[in-house]
Amino acid sequence: MEYHCDKSASVGPGTTIGYNAYIGKNVEIGGGCRIGIGAVIHEGTRVGSNVRIDDNTVLGKYPMKAAISATTKDQELPPLVISDNCILGTSVVVYRGAKIGQKVLIADLASVRENVEIGNFTIVGRGVTIENFCKIGNYCKLETNVYITAYSEVEDRVFVAPCVATSNDNFIGRTEERFKHFKGVTIKKGGRIGVGAVILPGKVIGEDALIAAGAVLTHDAEARQIHAGVPAKKFRAVPTEQLLENQNW
Repeated sequence: MEYHCDKSASVGPGTTIGYNAYIGKNVEIGGGCRIGIGAVIHEGTRVGSNVRIDDNTVLGKYPMKAAISATTKDQELPPLVISDNCILGTSVVVYRGAKIGQKVLIADLASVRENVEIGNFTIVGRGVTIENFCKIGNYCKLETNVYITAYSEVEDRVFVAPCVATSNDNFIGRTEERFKHFKGVTIKKGGRIGVGAVILPGKVIGEDALIAAGAVLTHDAEARQIHAGVPAKKFRAVPTEQLLENQNW
């Protein structure tokens, strides 16, 4: 046999499995899937129908906990769930305890941690990292090399341009006080962030707000307003024709 599939695993009709792939105990895979060369699907993972899993992707990985980790917890995690019609690129890593909605695309080299939920039709771009305890909505676009810090929430129809960085620790790793105040960012429905922007811990980006390219957001961003600069300041209103309600979606 050119791949390993545990006897307890269930594989649906029409699913193809690439050379040197590994399918662990009690894995469930729906019909019509395509599993690439060297893919690893760990114990208990549930994969829907018509899912594409490219070469060397790892699904259901257990988290590692460093001795001084501030956010990774010892816990029992439910199996990873990948819903129908998803596409997962090459060398993607999705941890146990995550839940991925329908028709989600997770591009090459992306990483999705435990306790993360991603809604339907969302695009997670190449090299994106979504840390633990995050919720990502429906129809979002997280473009190349976006970093979503732990304890963040991204609502529906959010657009995040390449190389945006978010943070959750105002103490930057110093003092015991920091453990009381970890807080990720919140991006409300329709919020948009331009390329290379930096969002500081706990900041809220209001509905349909726009954070300009290169901005450093040090305060909450008002809904339907453009915020630009270092530090970012309210610049002007988002043009009416750009508002989410006027997109006929």
